[in-house]
Amino acid sequence: MTFSHNFDATSLREYDIRGIVGKTLSAEDAFAIGRTFGSMVRRNGGRTLVVGYDGRLSSPMLEEALVQGAVECGLEVTRVGRGPTPMLYYASATLEADGAIMVTGSHNPPDYNGFKMMLAGKPFFGAQIKELGELSAQGNVVAREDGSVREADVRDEYVARLVKDYVGGSRKLKIVWDNGNSSAGEILEKLVAALPGEHIVLNAAIDGTFPAHHPDPTVAKNLQQLISVVRDNGADVGIAFDGDADRIGLVDNKGEILWGDQTLILLARDVLKTHPGATIIADVKASQVLFDEVARAGGKPLMWRTGHSLIKSKMAETGSPLAGEMSGHIFFADKWYGFDDALYGGVRALDILARMDEPLSVFRESLPKTISTPEVRFDCDDHRKFKVIEEVAERLRKAGADVSEIDGVRVNTSDGWWLLRASNTQAVLVARAEGSDEAGLERLKAALVVQLEESGLSSPDFSGDNAGH
Repeated sequence: MTFSHNFDATSLREYDIRGIVGKTLSAEDAFAIGRTFGSMVRRNGGRTLVVGYDGRLSSPMLEEALVQGAVECGLEVTRVGRGPTPMLYYASATLEADGAIMVTGSHNPPDYNGFKMMLAGKPFFGAQIKELGELSAQGNVVAREDGSVREADVRDEYVARLVKDYVGGSRKLKIVWDNGNSSAGEILEKLVAALPGEHIVLNAAIDGTFPAHHPDPTVAKNLQQLISVVRDNGADVGIAFDGDADRIGLVDNKGEILWGDQTLILLARDVLKTHPGATIIADVKASQVLFDEVARAGGKPLMWRTGHSLIKSKMAETGSPLAGEMSGHIFFADKWYGFDDALYGGVRALDILARMDEPLSVFRESLPKTISTPEVRFDCDDHRKFKVIEEVAERLRKAGADVSEIDGVRVNTSDGWWLLRASNTQAVLVARAEGSDEAGLERLKAALVVQLEESGLSSPDFSGDNAGH
């Protein structure tokens, strides 16, 4: 029987394949991914594939079909079962697999699911995902050949490796964890048993309906339960995960949120003690404070494009020991494997806290103060969005503006900076601005709006609360 399969065009994203189960994503898609990606692994000289899945209700069904497709490519498939995405990355690294696929909907709503992939130990994204779609539609796959399947329980080994880099200090910590019903539940249970200190775990059960709150720690309302429990219990820190535990959120002892760039400053200062002069990477959405603080700590700050696959690739290229995104992806190559892991990031943050003489709030309050808009996303046609960025960039260049074009346009002025970029995963433009005070921020927003209007777009809604930073 010949194979050929067309994916829903909206499911082939920049960094993964993702869609709504029963509408734009199905078991047939999962089989096709296994059959086509498996063929790409074989043609790349590989024979082994590691597969894992998250806690969503549809994940076991999709994983089953995925494995079936991969086995028909003659691959030796290792199933590591249900767990966080970083556990799959860990298994891929330690087993030296030729390919890896995680079935996960990440932080999307419960009816979504998707697939994150690695080929030969590197992120599989962009043009590679587009190629996968084309090969599948053409039926351009290797001849059918029976492979093999085995199961491997790496949970205890993974937890032991997570804990290995915790040295700590004399300070005994009280920690509140919000698992958010994520796929890290069983791993987190083992992790807190292996770490010193007093631990309170919220929403520990893996539940793909996410009954407590949406599994995205970058949104303040999703952290309210964690904030309350931290304050009520006089805890030193709160740690939250997204749906597949590759993104982290931190709350200090006063119940105040540390955003992704502030968390990265905390980690970077520590890493730079043993890697003086090292390159620390952050995405274009990060505060200028981060880049300034990295330089002050003796590091080389590098602003790069948003997207976990892009950041990982840049880390490998530059030899960076640490990188991060505003979205809460934190990547350690220092002592670790270079992938984003909220559990490991949490362990490293706790290790720093246990050696600090003062509470986490003192660190947060010591950072230079800025005021910023939330990240504003507004609809723009997939083809038009990139053209808008080109038009704005051209006008800014002609005006002699101080502008970075690494990812969209980030414009520096005496008031601060504003950013406009095209999303790689949705038909939207993304805007953000950061100033030293309210008046400066208003001027930055006005400058951004002028550029949008000149490209025929209406003003984005900046009505969300400005955030102190």
